[in-house]
Amino acid sequence: MVTTRTSQTEDGSALELSPIRRGVTRERTSDLVFQELQGAIRDLRLTPGLSLSESALTRQFAVSRTPVREALARLADAGLVQVTPQVGTRVARIRPAEVREAQFIREHLELGAFESACANPTANHARLTALVEEQEQAFRDRDEELFFASDEALHRTMFELAGFPGAWEVVQSKKLQLDRLRRLTLPEHSTTRELITEHTAIVEALKNRDVAVGRKVICDHLRRVLTQLPRLQHEHPQYFAEQ
Repeated sequence: MVTTRTSQTEDGSALELSPIRRGVTRERTSDLVFQELQGAIRDLRLTPGLSLSESALTRQFAVSRTPVREALARLADAGLVQVTPQVGTRVARIRPAEVREAQFIREHLELGAFESACANPTANHARLTALVEEQEQAFRDRDEELFFASDEALHRTMFELAGFPGAWEVVQSKKLQLDRLRRLTLPEHSTTRELITEHTAIVEALKNRDVAVGRKVICDHLRRVLTQLPRLQHEHPQYFAEQ
């Protein structure tokens, strides 16, 4: 069982991250640190604007400074952290322009995946149905983590049924800013209910090979984050950059 350590960031905020454990795949320690930090930023365990201490992260992960430094450099290149000389390192704030670009990429790739999945005569929809049922259970239990994972799995499965699983990886690489916004809305029970209703409609349209209905629901579904953006900026101004 992996225990979790608590340390302090540069601004004194408590931070919980698990020590790095290398598996049998012989992955580089810096890659594991990068993956953990990227996931924590995506999940808002590391909130936008939070100060990060290299020494604190080193203690937290129980690794040397070198892999932490390498991971932070990669995160900076990806625009997920900002390094200011003589000032320090912070988790990058959410940039609305990047959110809109990521949404554009995701919408167009997902519409293509839906149409291709509709055209697949051997597509098995049982997995999608099971995932909607899992989301219903997560909703009843107010299990945000299960809902988020099941949501991801449903969209990934649609790309797999289309025969383009690699396209989902492209979406994943671009939508981290979207995921941070989604995390802000998940505690809203009404929003989760609406998402499940839309997922159900997408799955039904796919089963019926109804491209027109499916495209309409997917567009509404994926543009939801853009309609929520102004409100989230107003409610959480400390998390957002100006542009």
